[in-house]
Amino acid sequence: MPFAAPVPEPLSPDPPTAPMRSLLTQSWLDLAFVHWAAEPAEVAPLLPPGTAPDTFEGRTYVGLVAFRMYRVGWLGLPGVPYLGTFPETNVRLYSVDARGRRGVVFRSLDASRLVPVVVARTLFRLPYVWSRMAVTRSGDTLTYTSSRRWPGPRGARSRIVLRAREAVEEPTPLEHFLTARWGLHTAVAGRTAYLPNVHVRWPLHRADLVECDEDLVAAAGLSAPAGDPVSVLYSPGVAVRFGRPVRRGP
Repeated sequence: MPFAAPVPEPLSPDPPTAPMRSLLTQSWLDLAFVHWAAEPAEVAPLLPPGTAPDTFEGRTYVGLVAFRMYRVGWLGLPGVPYLGTFPETNVRLYSVDARGRRGVVFRSLDASRLVPVVVARTLFRLPYVWSRMAVTRSGDTLTYTSSRRWPGPRGARSRIVLRAREAVEEPTPLEHFLTARWGLHTAVAGRTAYLPNVHVRWPLHRADLVECDEDLVAAAGLSAPAGDPVSVLYSPGVAVRFGRPVRRGP
């Protein structure tokens, strides 16, 4: 029987105000947000137990998000300059749990450092994969490339070329829905955990998608995107803190 989610919490561009002990710190820099609409019925089987697709006007979304991870740190310690700094590209879905908490669910996270990949797969059961990656900039144009190494499917790739435009003064309701996410849902040892995060309000820019050649979405178990994305955004980035996971049974 499908999970029946309650009314989701209100969308907010600002993080929750409750105090949170930091488990992880990091910065996300030079982000490309590329999104396509998806049917909730296709997405639902791919989500952790106790969560359902979060929807906007009856549709849910698949996100391809590429960026530079910068200086991941643990428990308040300074961020690591080499092992904690690397390009990343993730395929993500949108979720809501039994308490109405909105979040994201990662179907894959390509990263160019093997040690962080192994740690994230082991401790948090996140589907990180080791890939050859690069992020380059020429003026307002950014290029993000990725080719998968391990565990596969080997060779799954993406190439995103994006040109940033004007700053977004007031995001649309859909842009809030796609970016204002204050946690992630993941399954750990058969139970669903919610990992909260906080950061300042996103600085967003509208952007032109110059090129998008990818098969990461299909490799993540979803239908390959058909047609142009419904939203393309760029952000120079934010500093982020993650709290400890909140575990609940399915």
